[in-house]
Amino acid sequence: MKKINCLLLVIAFATLSQFGFAQIAGTGHDFSGQSWNTTTEICIVCHTPHNADNTVANAPLWNHSLSNVAAYSIYSGATMNATVGQPDGSSKLCLSCHDGTVALENFGGVTTGTNPMTGNANMGTDLSNDHPVSFTYDAALASTDGGLFNPTTTQSGLGGTITNTMLISGKMQCSSCHDVHNSANINGLLLKSNSASALCLTCHNK
Repeated sequence: MKKINCLLLVIAFATLSQFGFAQIAGTGHDFSGQSWNTTTEICIVCHTPHNADNTVANAPLWNHSLSNVAAYSIYSGATMNATVGQPDGSSKLCLSCHDGTVALENFGGVTTGTNPMTGNANMGTDLSNDHPVSFTYDAALASTDGGLFNPTTTQSGLGGTITNTMLISGKMQCSSCHDVHNSANINGLLLKSNSASALCLTCHNK
């Protein structure tokens, strides 16, 4: 039975990889042709069917080393009503590459890589000029803020409410706006088009 379960997991992962490849190929998350990725595989940098890191929630079969940075500078402002702490959950997965402290090739147990993210994609550890993440976005916040839609009742345009289709365990995370697998085939790996600020105005009542 154990062998059968393992085989089923491998088949399921292979199937998901096929779909993911068709969407990721040619995007900023296609690392299959990078010199530091000696496997030439497209999924292996982030995911693995075996020996995955299961210490972070919402991290299916995670394979990349997480950031060892203890603290980030986060956004704050006079109009900010949400309680924003350090990035957590799925946003930590994004930052494992995008904060520039972990080499891109540090996956599958490798810890000695020398190729960090470069250019604008390297956000660094100062996130004070970036949209805040990892905060609870609920009806209470929308009511207090006055400039946000109620996520529990507002449709996202993605087949459900903001809560159901964009939030991760009730929180705003990087993946609330960005689709790492590029399912929608939109520049910037966006979850939906931001033409006429449509993505922003999904949540912001302006």
